[in-house]
Amino acid sequence: MSFTLVAFRISDWNVELSPWKAPAVFGREDFGEGASKTLCYVLDELVPRFKSNHYCLGGYSLAGLFALWSGYQTDVFSSIVAASPSVWFPKWIEYADSHRMKANRVYLSLGDKEPKARNLIMARVGECIERMQELLDCEKTMEWNEGNHFKDNAIRTAKGLAWAIR
Repeated sequence: MSFTLVAFRISDWNVELSPWKAPAVFGREDFGEGASKTLCYVLDELVPRFKSNHYCLGGYSLAGLFALWSGYQTDVFSSIVAASPSVWFPKWIEYADSHRMKANRVYLSLGDKEPKARNLIMARVGECIERMQELLDCEKTMEWNEGNHFKDNAIRTAKGLAWAIR
């Protein structure tokens, strides 16, 4: 099977990947609401350049949340890869519960130490990822990985992409 992998630069991930404004969870920078603009760039600029019957959108951490959110916005993506996604994001689970995933397949993963984070909001990630899995009404898989949020992020993302193109 052949595929083309396209990556694009994000300058301000707190703004460009966030679906709505939310207060800072760590540090001082609040989350913006630039995900719509980023998704428009993907759909208007990138997708037309690469003719395909199947598009996959994936990411790690907040980019994983962006990928999930995008799967609720459009049916352009047949697969979504959300590796260690920020599903702890304020009001995310409520959003996912009240919307329908438009992608046919979703890959979720999380590190087994991520729910043990010191930050109480981020420590909710384990219960949130399990709820996310329950809410998805499509083909899905959930993979637990060894380690915390920062361990093997490239490998975890690659595993999700490999699942998506199989």
